[in-house]
Amino acid sequence: MPANLRFVALLLGLGVIGALLSGVVQHRETTAQAKRAAEAMAHGRVAAGRAAIVRLGCGACHVIPGIAVATGQVGPTLDGVAGRAMIGGRLANDPANLAIWIRSPQHVSPGTGMPAQPMSQQQARDIAAYLYTLKP
Repeated sequence: MPANLRFVALLLGLGVIGALLSGVVQHRETTAQAKRAAEAMAHGRVAAGRAAIVRLGCGACHVIPGIAVATGQVGPTLDGVAGRAMIGGRLANDPANLAIWIRSPQHVSPGTGMPAQPMSQQQARDIAAYLYTLKP
């Protein structure tokens, strides 16, 4: 290959690598911004919510993106839950209502298939913060 074509190929390769790195950085920044926004909105901590979801076994019933063991097929997938208008078909989707639903769904909708979960209000807010990172 002539030297001038090698130079062009090198420049193209460097351009592709630069674009990929830029995309990775932008993805990390967007993810961090979404996490901060969810935590502020729900007054919870995303990492603590993720840990609580795993510990409480929410993935036995739900598919939950970002949680490998969450492959359940009983309840609805929680992918994109942040963009839904309603929670459990009864409550407007806002952080306070999501925390209520997570902690005490039988109180909101008696007979629903989702059981009440033994957790504190803070744990419910933490789980809500994690779920609010799951945008459509």
